[in-house]
Amino acid sequence: MEKNLASLNEAPSGERVHIGFFGMRNAGKSSLMNAVANQKIAVVSPVKGTTTDPVKKAMELLPLGPVVLIDTPGIDDEGELGSLRVERAKQAMSGVDVAVLTVDASVGLGDDDRALLAVFRERNIPYVIAYNKSDLVVESVAVEDGIAVSALTGEGIDALRAKIAALGSAGRVEKHVAADLVKPGDCAVLVIPIDDAAPKGRLILPQQQVIRDLLEAGAAVVCVRDTELPGALASLCEKPAVVITDSQAFARVSKLVPEDVPLTSFSILFARYKGELGALVRGAEALRSLGDGDRVLIAEGCSHRRQCGDIGTVKLPMWIRNYSHAEPSFSFTSGGEFPDDLSEYSVVVHCGGCMLNEREMKSRMARCAEAGVPMVNYGVAIAEMNGILSRALKPVLND
Repeated sequence: MEKNLASLNEAPSGERVHIGFFGMRNAGKSSLMNAVANQKIAVVSPVKGTTTDPVKKAMELLPLGPVVLIDTPGIDDEGELGSLRVERAKQAMSGVDVAVLTVDASVGLGDDDRALLAVFRERNIPYVIAYNKSDLVVESVAVEDGIAVSALTGEGIDALRAKIAALGSAGRVEKHVAADLVKPGDCAVLVIPIDDAAPKGRLILPQQQVIRDLLEAGAAVVCVRDTELPGALASLCEKPAVVITDSQAFARVSKLVPEDVPLTSFSILFARYKGELGALVRGAEALRSLGDGDRVLIAEGCSHRRQCGDIGTVKLPMWIRNYSHAEPSFSFTSGGEFPDDLSEYSVVVHCGGCMLNEREMKSRMARCAEAGVPMVNYGVAIAEMNGILSRALKPVLND
């Protein structure tokens, strides 16, 4: 029980600064990450290619705060299996807020290292170069815009932590999921259906985050199922400042909530919080023109057990078929999976991304834009297909 309570109090992964350690095999990425964390997180070995998949660890890194440290395979791995490992390392870049390029100080900055730096710059990823194993170099280490460190002796580790913290906090602006929709003393009603697809004994992350954000804003929060919504609204002395619903209940809830009461969904709030809401709204137009055989990618940022009536694999395909009057072909991805080649798809329908950080979500949107493929968020798509998108957007577009 104590462990469960602790996990609920931890910062969600999507709200943490993601720090990735990249470089050649045997540059000491794993050792350096362990030194920065002051914990034995990654397996360390003199054998090249020990790290076969990205290793993630959520922790507190002062003075930055909650972070996710990511150890990646060597970018110079070889062979068929090595190519897959390199691909995993490259995929990890899409969600990294700060990159640490780990260089063997006794070897120096090589062509492959410089190629990585070019990728960081192209993707606007803040980075620091850590010249590891500096204790093995007799003469002073010649660093090119970096820090000389030793994972073994601890030399330069404090300076590296400070640099990572500075890069991770630079330009970060405090954002709210829903607090700007209310004033202190306002009442917000959250509609949370409890059906076969709802997790037993808990609320899902978007619901938890919205509740916390509203409470910190000084609002009173009333949580009800859609079946109890009429009674809850009738019992209030004043109209609520906003009603926020699970997108799956949009059709029912929109009929129950008076037109003069602002109405939106958890998914739309997260579309605004982590992505580019305007682009996602434009992406909804693609649902109207789908034809037979057009390919639709339905992507989710988390991996969860599929249940009867699953929204991603069951409900959305059914709603899209009914809305488009066509028989599109559907593909599905979850968790860290997201195709590099999107050209075969007519539209991408993505979840709210509560488990993804902002950089990962915007990276996926950018890849869609580069491929000329419209992308729409679950909540925006469902509101569009129910004919209430304009109403659902009003609360978040008033500014």
